[in-house]
Amino acid sequence: MLNLNDVSFFVQVVDRGGFSPAARATGTPKSTLAKRVAALEAHLGVRLIQRSSRRFSVTDLGQEFYRHAVAMLIEAETAENLVRGRLAEPSGTVRITASLPTVQLALAKPLVELAQKYPRLHVAVQAADRFVDIVQEGFDIAVRDHFAPLPDSGLIQRTVCSDPVYLVASPDYLAAHGEPAQPEELPAHQGLLTNPQAGGWQLQDEAGKTAEGRPQAKFSANESSVLLAAAAASLGITCLPRKLCNAALQAGTLVRVLPQWTAGSVTTTLLMPHRRGQLPSVRAVAELLAQRIPEAG
Repeated sequence: MLNLNDVSFFVQVVDRGGFSPAARATGTPKSTLAKRVAALEAHLGVRLIQRSSRRFSVTDLGQEFYRHAVAMLIEAETAENLVRGRLAEPSGTVRITASLPTVQLALAKPLVELAQKYPRLHVAVQAADRFVDIVQEGFDIAVRDHFAPLPDSGLIQRTVCSDPVYLVASPDYLAAHGEPAQPEELPAHQGLLTNPQAGGWQLQDEAGKTAEGRPQAKFSANESSVLLAAAAASLGITCLPRKLCNAALQAGTLVRVLPQWTAGSVTTTLLMPHRRGQLPSVRAVAELLAQRIPEAG
């Protein structure tokens, strides 16, 4: 009969693309992983993984076995969760990663609510302004804000909301430089851009008409909170997602420029590995985030 621990070790190795990354992610010695996978191969009488000092690859039969092994482990974990009452009350640790602005603006309140709603659940959040490989680094959920569609990565993707991007400036800047009435007037204004080569913004009005806004590059930063501060300091006009500038708009420190136009939108998506994404605890967290993140804007 199959040893489920050996099957789990095999899945961990395949998920992370090798014995060394699997050892780092799980804290299991590399030698132990290699020994247990070899024992699994011996039990099955087949080679599941081709490995050498320079190359790691999963055989065709190994890939097929992996798909069934993942399903097997999900069923085993679900059965264990049922016995422990996790379907009634999610418990255990759910690891989440997101960018720092997303954590500050969209996740703070929902995460507190999760902790209050599920006392047996431990939510571990890591704010990271870098690319995070959620499979190799052992995360259950990634919250990603993105302008372009995400590539097909083999992960569960759940779109949560779409946030319009506004043109904004301070009242003092507009009092000193005038307020543009059409995108064609933006070249006369100072632009706060994401990078010096950005050139400008692709705009769309409520009727679907498109235009290009090309202000003078006055200031650039690849971090939205810096652009927010620069706009509030009357340095020029910038583009920001609504949820990032909404508080400043309500306070009157910023106002919308060309309010009938937007500069695209930012989509928020939850990403989850297939095996982890089916656990009751992860599903409960994802469900609450999907309900609460749109409300944060």
